[in-house]
Amino acid sequence: MKYLKQPLDYSEILDLLVSRGLIIADRNKAIECLKVVSYFRLDNYFHPMESDKIRHIFKSGSTFENAMDLYRFDCGLRELIFTAIQAVEIALRSKMIHHISLQYGAFWFTDDSLFRDPNIQHKCMEQIRQELRRTREEFIIEHSAKYTEPDVPPVWKTLEVTSFGTLSKLFCNFADNKIKKRIAREFNLPQHLVLESWIKSAVVLRNYLAHHSRVWNRKFPIKPQMTTPLRGKWVTPPIANYDKLYSQLCYLKYLLDVIRPYNDFTLRLKKLLGEHSNVDVSAMGFPTNWESEPLWK
Repeated sequence: MKYLKQPLDYSEILDLLVSRGLIIADRNKAIECLKVVSYFRLDNYFHPMESDKIRHIFKSGSTFENAMDLYRFDCGLRELIFTAIQAVEIALRSKMIHHISLQYGAFWFTDDSLFRDPNIQHKCMEQIRQELRRTREEFIIEHSAKYTEPDVPPVWKTLEVTSFGTLSKLFCNFADNKIKKRIAREFNLPQHLVLESWIKSAVVLRNYLAHHSRVWNRKFPIKPQMTTPLRGKWVTPPIANYDKLYSQLCYLKYLLDVIRPYNDFTLRLKKLLGEHSNVDVSAMGFPTNWESEPLWK
């Protein structure tokens, strides 16, 4: 089928939405919104209000303002999550540098024999070298100007410019489970497999954040491990939808409680939900009694 739709001006977009049953209280304000948030991006926030997903007909009482409120809620949610993931990423990087380097030296990430799958490790090294060439960090430039061997800086410098995705692959592919278990225990986790699962999930989540994609009602392709009993305050399994955002928020909060015991993640989350009372938390996988769980008290 040939694509025949043509671009529409702001007013024409609003006319189309009105013809489908959407209420627009202030057209001028709606146009100003469309000038800074493209219609196709905002379209994701219209979908929950549609009664007919094929013809895009809206439910009675649906408003443009509701869609914008949902969009703003999602923006605030992404900011909250990004701060948490940033803390987790930095903590993981620090623990990997410390524990693995003491055992295997300053250049362990270049030794294929320390990894389960050499093909994955070769790809990681290609990515690391690209990141080293691309970075403008002064400590990398100064190191390269002073030292010629080895051809990469030591791990405590190199990993500081390595992406979270590459960092995750280095950890998960590393062969020494004893060291990985030691790192997991510093996150108050019983074994490394839980940490691997959570890190993989966090990388995917962060990629959505990096592209400013919606997260509030998304189904995630990787489900974090949630059923293993944990030492710290946790949630009671089973959870209805492990592929929804609630599971992601749970493991991030658990890790934050270890990294930053006096964090305000729960307070900020509840405040955000209170400011956007029209948001359906069940669409994010929240159970009805989530606030009574030990993790969230």
